[in-house]
Amino acid sequence: MLSNKEIVCPNNLLDHVHKKKGVNAAIVNAGLPLPMLSVQDAVKENLITPIFIGDKKEILKCADDLKWDISSFEIIDEPIENNTASIAAKLANEDKVKIIVKGHIHTDVLMKEILKREYNLLGKTRLSHIWHMTINKDDKPIIITDGALNVSPNIKTKMHILKNVINFSERIGIKKPKVALLSATEEVLESIQSSLDAKEITKLAKEENLNAEVFGPLAFDNCISKKSAAIKGIKNAVAGQADVLLVPNIETGNALVKIMIYFMGACAAGVVIGGKVPIVITSRSDEAQARLASIAAAVVALD
Repeated sequence: MLSNKEIVCPNNLLDHVHKKKGVNAAIVNAGLPLPMLSVQDAVKENLITPIFIGDKKEILKCADDLKWDISSFEIIDEPIENNTASIAAKLANEDKVKIIVKGHIHTDVLMKEILKREYNLLGKTRLSHIWHMTINKDDKPIIITDGALNVSPNIKTKMHILKNVINFSERIGIKKPKVALLSATEEVLESIQSSLDAKEITKLAKEENLNAEVFGPLAFDNCISKKSAAIKGIKNAVAGQADVLLVPNIETGNALVKIMIYFMGACAAGVVIGGKVPIVITSRSDEAQARLASIAAAVVALD
């Protein structure tokens, strides 16, 4: 059942990102093969100009193993892993980098540093994570949010997640995204909190006149299948044709994304948005093409 399909970075991201060439990027705790390979790919695509942060000896050795000449790029020598995050945050604060890319460092260590108010990296909206999901190179994406950062968001946090994903969608050419508020049911049931939240968010989105079609609750089949929505008599602008799935909690988003990766061979481009700089947080098990796509998504998310 596991997919053996080769993961490929989608044109949807690359076509948009090539309009913003050579963005300065902090590579946090660089120096291991897989993150270095994805950075090399991003440089070949002229997406970023990396600033490597980490153990200089390990970074140079890794580059040498890849037969990659990095002599023209800055290396900030810091052998202690947990110190690399503060260096990246300071660079972002000083506008010396426009995106931050996680290398071999724990996500919680990196995010804890970025969230410190002394760096002034937080915006008016709460930070949230998006997954830009595609199967083939020319696919139209489906976006899943939030499956990596906000654990059990309340309605207020979900509104921040919604506004962030609308903004990102516009940047990849979806001018008025269709956002499905995912639940286990298309009915509003007192016993299912996500259905109650979805009803309230649908109402708030209309009241705030957000530039998106927003509707919920919808079960997964009714989000993506016109046939399923028609059989159940669900008629609205989102049902069966969602561009975005706003999930009720991190478990749902995380599971859905990994099902698509491992069963379908999907390319999952993930990035944290809503702050001063986009942050690429990849898993240690991510393929190089998915890491490249995540970097591309971060560059696209820039103002």
